[in-house]
Amino acid sequence: MNKTLRPLRPDVRRASRRTTVRMLRSCAALPLLAVLASACGSNGTDHITLNWYNFPDDSGALASAASNCTKASGGRYSITYHKLPRTADGQRQQLVRRLAARDSTVDIMGLDVTWPAEFAEAKWILPWTGTNLRRATEDTLKVPLQTATWKGRLYAVPYNTNTQLLWYRDDLVPKPPRTWAEMLGMARELARQGKPHYVEIQGAQYEGLTVWFNTLVESAGGSVLNARATAPSLGPPAVRAAAIMRDLATSPAADPSLSNQMEDQNRLAMESGSAAFEINYPFVYPSMKANNPTLFKNFRWAAYPRVESGRPSEPTIGGIDLAIGAYSRHRDLAYEAALCLRNRQNQTAAALKGGLPPTLRSLYSDPALVKDYPFSSEVLAALESASIRPKTPAYQNVSIAISHTLSPPSGIEPRSDVRRIGSQIEDALESKGLIP
Repeated sequence: MNKTLRPLRPDVRRASRRTTVRMLRSCAALPLLAVLASACGSNGTDHITLNWYNFPDDSGALASAASNCTKASGGRYSITYHKLPRTADGQRQQLVRRLAARDSTVDIMGLDVTWPAEFAEAKWILPWTGTNLRRATEDTLKVPLQTATWKGRLYAVPYNTNTQLLWYRDDLVPKPPRTWAEMLGMARELARQGKPHYVEIQGAQYEGLTVWFNTLVESAGGSVLNARATAPSLGPPAVRAAAIMRDLATSPAADPSLSNQMEDQNRLAMESGSAAFEINYPFVYPSMKANNPTLFKNFRWAAYPRVESGRPSEPTIGGIDLAIGAYSRHRDLAYEAALCLRNRQNQTAAALKGGLPPTLRSLYSDPALVKDYPFSSEVLAALESASIRPKTPAYQNVSIAISHTLSPPSGIEPRSDVRRIGSQIEDALESKGLIP
């Protein structure tokens, strides 16, 4: 039998309401207290975490840079290094998704040198101004700065750069070739003698193939786009470049795996002893030293081969530029942290641990670097005469048009393929077709 519930007396009802209000206030305060606790250090001072998104680094240089700058901040902030996917496409996709969603946790990001124009045009990254601009540009090499500039404004600070050199075996070739024609001639002679003779270079259908083509076009005195990046330029220099690519791919110098090779496959082939030449980035030097000490004794370097004997080569640079997320809640600290991440100490470590060339000119005469980076003068010379990839927000489409048309290199038809590339670039610049 149910008992009839009697109503509470007025004084009891008031006490109950007060208790309920206190409980609700306490519950509501819990999330706020949790946030405040996470934003304070153990000594109760304000503490901010800056999120740095960058390529995955196996050398430990990036993690060390984050740790160094966290300590240098004096407890005002810490830097958390988030590893992006290994492929450039995967890195760009993750960043684009976060920025399109206005993610406020993206404070600092490492951008491939082809992305600043696209990200700046989309207003996903902030320009550098005032004191930050001055500190970002002083002692910084000119060509890397060009990769981070869009419409006359700097949108990122060069963290590191990269340029290819010619690597060769001096037990097979006592004197390095100066031109592509000389190199192919040497490879043919080595093949005739039954000696290692391949020229290792990036021939797969990806960004590396675009870089190869762009370097040859620039070295022949041309460019892929006009000065305003509003139309394709190409012309005879592009036809010359395409012909050199085809000539290598159809000669004894071509590795049988050329059409599937990227930088790391080139490195492995050279380390295996099957090649005489390699066009690649400085990361191959510490790798050869560690993986094949015997062959390392004959491992040498020289300037990127010229298209013509009277014109210097203009290798297309790579690298990473550090940009500040437009939706970051800690912009001032993010600028400060980015400058710390690319300071002398951290750039030296990145060069010595991972082979990544610095962007600070003065480091190339620093004994601390030169001692274990013996090709520093050749790298500096290459960077000062270097070219950059076509600078346009539509770069991804431009690159795809080039790499798809020129793959495989052995099937290149120079004149017709260059015309096809030009037509596809026109469509890309007019935003026709699918955006990757």
